[in-house]
Parts: sequence; structure tokens; C-alpha cells
Amino acid sequence: MFVVPMLIFWGLALWGLFSRKPVLIYLFFATMPFGSLAALPPPMTAGLTFTPTPIVALLIAARSLANLRGVNFVIATALMPSRGLLLFLFWLIAVFTTLFMPRVFLGQVDIIPVRGTLNASYPLYPTPQNISQLAYLTISIMTVVAFGRVLQNEAMRRHALLGLCLGAAIAVFTGFLDFASQYAPIAPLLEPFRTATYALLTEVEVLGAKRVIGLMPEASSFGNLCLGFLTLMVFLRHWMSGDVVDRRIFLSLLGLLVLFCWLSTSSSTYVGLVLLAGLAGAEWLWRAYGSNIRRARTRGLKLEFWLAFGGVSAVLFILLMIPSLFDPITAMFDRMVLQKTGSQSFEERNMWTAVSLQAMIDTYGIGVGVGSTRPSNAFVAVLSSVGILGTLFYYGFVVQLLARNAHPDDKEGAVVVSAVRWAFLPIFIVGFLIGTSADFGLFVAFQYGCLIAVGTRAETLRRARRREVADPSSEPRFSAMPLGNVADTRG
Repeated sequence: MFVVPMLIFWGLALWGLFSRKPVLIYLFFATMPFGSLAALPPPMTAGLTFTPTPIVALLIAARSLANLRGVNFVIATALMPSRGLLLFLFWLIAVFTTLFMPRVFLGQVDIIPVRGTLNASYPLYPTPQNISQLAYLTISIMTVVAFGRVLQNEAMRRHALLGLCLGAAIAVFTGFLDFASQYAPIAPLLEPFRTATYALLTEVEVLGAKRVIGLMPEASSFGNLCLGFLTLMVFLRHWMSGDVVDRRIFLSLLGLLVLFCWLSTSSSTYVGLVLLAGLAGAEWLWRAYGSNIRRARTRGLKLEFWLAFGGVSAVLFILLMIPSLFDPITAMFDRMVLQKTGSQSFEERNMWTAVSLQAMIDTYGIGVGVGSTRPSNAFVAVLSSVGILGTLFYYGFVVQLLARNAHPDDKEGAVVVSAVRWAFLPIFIVGFLIGTSADFGLFVAFQYGCLIAVGTRAETLRRARRREVADPSSEPRFSAMPLGNVADTRG
């Protein structure tokens, strides 16, 4: 029974690998909600758990980069300062610190182990988690480069957006199954999808309510997965809704994602929801009153205003008529957010972060290597793992990406850049609150890939325009646009 989900996944993965259709793009997002499923038997991997999405990401990288043009694109991305040089330098430092620092500072630095007892610090020592976390980071970086090549094609961008909606729908469905398992005997049907070797917190309650985790390891990871889908879809709504996905389906998905963000009872997800609401309002004002805004970005402004106005009015009316109806909601928000600073979990996570930060200081700013220590803060996770220099390279790369602009002729690319910029802050803040690894993850890797793809396409179009100006009789060539068949990710 436990082998069936694994066989189904590998059947779909092999189909995507050898199909000329963009199956792997859809599978990339569709597998994200299965964060507790081991795609390979743990005995084969020395007890390490490899979930489906990183394997799909590797297959996408293999199909899009494993040819001459792909290799050239990888080399150009790694060496060009305008693309991914800073990311490549960050990876080199991560490899160096991970392979050598746990041995150089063996027993001399205190850390919080990634796996095992987390309520006390231990001396630094090499562990299998150094290799596994470095492998995950390497896969994330390869995913950035792979999507940076694949998504230069507008048709592939639309497949990716459809895949985004598919992943969101599956996340909602798995959340519904987990929620229903407390009322119907369907829990045994979910067990074959929970084969990861790390701890799975499946039956945790807060104020008498079950924390919904879907098929993720814990409630916070499920809530933040839903928040990630929700955030990017909210800022792509004026392009996706109607053009890519039916408007009614799209709006229903947004509402259900909000619901399951709430049912996850994750304090970091609640903070992300509040921040997302504020940013969505700011983005609406920017689209309504900003200068030089294209029609694609201003579509649906009136409908969005009246939907928001109607929703807020309905909530206020119910609050005035039946104020007690909101008591469970306010109690949950107070318990999970406002009282969080007084909880044992908050104190424990602060201890993780403090110990990890001290480990960076004790190594003279070099870092202890990826997978050596477990903070509860994404910035400290990077800083303690790769040191000051590696942190400067990584966040320099992020700032450089967010500063990119699409070519004036690439209207869809301009929408994608705008959406990723607006979506960055909620995801970054949530990671700042709970991030435990220097690996930025595959969902963020997809967003980085979008920005690299748009920036690379802009470079290509500018070069083509310069050639046309220099020689009007020449035909434009798009050598940096590698996808001849839009349905084929092999290039």
C-alpha cells in the first residue's frame, strides 16, 4: 500500500521526462503539497527523505539544460554579473563551508542539530544533513537556472501559471482530506502519503481545533505552502483570471486558499495573510493611480473594488448584528499571534536562532556549513551557514533580480516581474520568522527563474533591436531563446 503513491509518482515523472508536452512543469507544482511523501525508499538513501518536487526539478533541469545550448546557458548565467554570477558565488561558498567547516571547527562551536533533540545545543560535527541540505540547495539553484531558460517562452509561462493553479487546487484538496479525517474514517488512506523519515505532526490541536496539515509534515509548512500559492496568484490575478483560468475557478481557489491558511493555525501564516492584505491594497492603488500603467495591469479594478467593498461591508454588518460569531476567530488569532511571544515554542525558536548566530561569530564570520545548525530565521540560516561573504552574495543576487525590468515589447514579462516583486515581501517575512535552512526552496526558485527569464529575454530583444538598427536588411535572430517547440522543455 505504501509503495503505490511512489509508483504513481515515478510513472508520471517518467512520462514527463520522455513526453514532448510540458508534463514536468505541471508535475512540479502538483507535487508540492506532498511534502511528507518519500519519493525514494529511505533505506536506499541512508535514511534521508527526498520528496517528489526536488526530483521533478532535477528532471526539468536535465531536459532543459542537458544539451549544448543548455550548457552554454548555464555557463553564461553563472559568469555574467547581470544574471547569476552572485548566485553562483554564493553556491561555491556554500560548498566550501559545508565540506570543510564542520571538520575545521569540530567540537569547538555549539550548534542546534537539524535533526534530533532541538531543546539544547551540541558541539559542531559533520552529519548526513550537511550533504542532504547542500543537495537540496544545489537543486534549488539548478531550478532557478532551468526556469530561467524555459520561461523565456511566453507559452511556457502560461503552462507554468496553469501549473500554479493546479498545485493550489491539490493543496486545497489535500487540506480538505486532512480536515475531514477527524469526522470520517479516511485517515488510513492518507498514511501511504506520509512516509518521510522526519517527524510528522499530524494530530495537533489548538483551542480544541485540529491543525490542518494536508500531506505536509506540519501545520506551518502546509499554511505557508497555501500562502505561497495565494500570494503569487493574488498579484497575477489581473492577468491569469479570464485569460489563463476561468474567473470563477480562479476566485474560488483564492477563497479556499485563504480558508486553509486559516485552518492551518500557523502564526507565521497569519502574519503573512495580514501583510498580504495590506500589500494587495497598496498594489491596487498603484495600478489605479500609478503612472505609465499598461492596460493588462489595470484590468478588473472596478470589480476588485466592489468585491472588496462588499466583503468588508458584509463582515462589518455581521459583526454589528452578531458580534459573538467572531469570538472563535479572534480567540484563535490572539492565541496564535498576539500571545505567541509568551509561548514555549517562541522561546525555543529564539534559542535556536541565538545559538546559530553565535556559531557564525565563533567561526569568525565564515559559517558552519549548510545543514550544520537549525535557526528559526531565514536570514540567520544563511548567515550561520555560509558566513558574511556568502550572505552578501545571496542577498545581493536577490536585490539585483528584483531591480530587473522587462523589455517594453514583453508585456506578459512586465506583469510577471511586477507580480514577483509584490509577492516577494510576504514570503520573505514568513521565512524571516520561521526559516530553518539556507536553502531558499523550490517555490522561491521558480520566482527567481521567472525574473532571470524575463531579464534574459530583454537582453535578447535588445541585441536583436541593435542588430536591426545596424543592419536593417538582416533578419532578427534570437539565439538566447532556446525553445523552438513551446511544448518541449528539452530545447
